[in-house]
Order: sequence, then C-alpha cells, then structure tokens
Amino acid sequence: MIGIVIGIALIGVVAVLAVVRVAIGPDDANRAAASDLLFFAVVGLIVLVGTLVGNDHVFDLVLVGTVVGFLASVSLARALTRGRR
Repeated sequence: MIGIVIGIALIGVVAVLAVVRVAIGPDDANRAAASDLLFFAVVGLIVLVGTLVGNDHVFDLVLVGTVVGFLASVSLARALTRGRR
C-alpha cells in the first residue's frame, strides 16, 4: 500500500511539472508533449487510486482513455507537421 501512495505522490509531482511546461513551453511541440505527459499522468493516477480503493471497473476506463490519448497524440503530431511524413 505504501508503494501505491509513493507512486501517487511521484506522478503528482510529474503532473505539476507538466502543467508548468505547458504554461511556459517555448513552442507548440513542447506544449503538445507536455500535455500528452499530463494526460497519461492523470491516467496513471486513476490506475493507482483504483488499485488503492480496490475498484476493478477503473481499468476499463483506463483502457479507453489510453486509446483516446494515443489517437489524440497522433493527430496532434500530424497537425503540427502539417501532414508531412
């Protein structure tokens, strides 16, 4: 249980640093990477809190969230490069 609490604290620190990076990022690519990091940090927090509480239904939501996050990352990368491959 202490490992889960430590994980929640560490991911919380990462989320705060990602918010700072989104706020002061020098360009759009850095902001996009930081927002992806923030999204997946929140997903990680949801997993850890679900594990701590003992709720098994959280993992279904996390699977859907990761697919949505991946598709958002790919589409944002595509938009930033203006469709170039």
